[in-house]
Amino acid sequence: MNYEEVKHYALAKPETSLDFPFQRDIPLFKVYTKMFALVSWHNEVAWLNLKCDPDQALALRDIFESVIPAYHMNKTHWNTVILDGSVPRGEIERMIDHSYAMVVRGMTRKMRTNLEIRYGEPAIYCGQ
Repeated sequence: MNYEEVKHYALAKPETSLDFPFQRDIPLFKVYTKMFALVSWHNEVAWLNLKCDPDQALALRDIFESVIPAYHMNKTHWNTVILDGSVPRGEIERMIDHSYAMVVRGMTRKMRTNLEIRYGEPAIYCGQ
């Protein structure tokens, strides 16, 4: 996946918006006000930061050379996926879904319930 494909996929998630709070070239994807993905560029290659369960984060780093501890973020709860083509699209989509679902689960009951009622749990948690 490249940045445009990630952008299209992430923005299709319920109540997701794109923001640029740091710099114009660092897009941040949020569900309501909570970040679930951030993109930066290194040598013209997009790096995608995603929230991740700590055990799963370690496993993904072992499986994929292009999944590393998150750049400039909590390395226990965030991974960076280097979008160099080496990680299959389906796996990147699954990681985006997982990040989104983790952030929603951490929201207040009112925010979470609002999403679940409006869009249905399958759209929010994608089989998580």
